[in-house]
Amino acid sequence: MRRHFLVACLSTLLVLPAWAAEVGGVKLDDKISLGGKDLVLNGAGIRTKLVFKVYVASLYLPAKAGDLAGVLASNPRRVQLNLLRDLSADDLAGALVDGIKDTSTPEQAAAVKAQTDQLLSIMKSIGQAKTGDVVTMDFVGGETLVAFNGQPKGKIAGEPLNAALMRIWLADKPVQADLRKAMLGT
Repeated sequence: MRRHFLVACLSTLLVLPAWAAEVGGVKLDDKISLGGKDLVLNGAGIRTKLVFKVYVASLYLPAKAGDLAGVLASNPRRVQLNLLRDLSADDLAGALVDGIKDTSTPEQAAAVKAQTDQLLSIMKSIGQAKTGDVVTMDFVGGETLVAFNGQPKGKIAGEPLNAALMRIWLADKPVQADLRKAMLGT
């Protein structure tokens, strides 16, 4: 009888999702599949602005990486933003564009100006984003694929834009130092 109970308990555990972490009340998957490859959660943290919690940012890679160079060498990769507050499309788009400007050299920012404009247009097409909504930015096959709540919103060709996006969170001087540390798992 105890053996059957133990087997039943273990079987139940096997069908539950594998949560790697809970950050800011958001349960994050331990692994995801992207571009035909399994990716692991590299790290995650909370983006704050002033005193407000804005989103949980998580980074998924084929293998763990502890610095920007290692992340940029990883393909495919995902940054996932789980919103912790309501944001307008302009706020969301503006934050990404400002982040690119703030963490890129003038030459790097100029090189991705056309792609940044595409990103701005895609993000504005989302409209009002609510608490609990999820934005993903996947780099697969040389393109950044943007999705909102699992629905594709657009794609932008070229690695330089994705590298600029990664610098927002992972550069030596990112938008938020403790978020960088959390996403890199260091």
